[in-house]
Amino acid sequence: MSKARDVVVLVGSLRKDSLNRKMANALEALAPPELKLDIVEIGQLPFYNQDLEAEAAPPAWKDFRQRVARADAVLFVTPEYNRSVPAVLKNAIDVGSRPYGRSVWNAKPGAIVSVSPGAIAAFGANHHLRQSLTFLNILAMQQPEAYIGGADKLFDADGTLVNEDSQKFLQSFMQAFAAWIANFLESGPGVQG
Repeated sequence: MSKARDVVVLVGSLRKDSLNRKMANALEALAPPELKLDIVEIGQLPFYNQDLEAEAAPPAWKDFRQRVARADAVLFVTPEYNRSVPAVLKNAIDVGSRPYGRSVWNAKPGAIVSVSPGAIAAFGANHHLRQSLTFLNILAMQQPEAYIGGADKLFDADGTLVNEDSQKFLQSFMQAFAAWIANFLESGPGVQG
């Protein structure tokens, strides 16, 4: 294969000791060589406000949009807040979807990993996010699904994923995602394997 596919990773938690950040780092380590994961920070993005767009989009919006536009695919790693995605992640999605008609999300392959210490494993956030991705024309990988519960017990004190079963599952998830991206980019949007 030629160069690795560029995958933007958006982490929906800003907490310093975030389980989702730890998971994003673990996914980067478990990804096959044909994928290059890049965590793109979203906490600094001003809240989307169309009035700001009319004057001159904030530089942080421009940089974010340009970075996502260059990517081959996008991976969302999110906790669940009140049965949905955190505001910071929703804001990043909104910023990338504007101005109208110039969404940076359009026709990109994507995947979702939801992470929680709870048993439901952020199921609500995962599925709520899928609704937005459908509208944005991000073709989200359907199988395998990744709901990671009990995440507070999967990492050591240094933030390294130490649970072998989780490592195996997530490695197979990332291999499936690599195949999903390759199929999507080689076959074109709308063609599924």
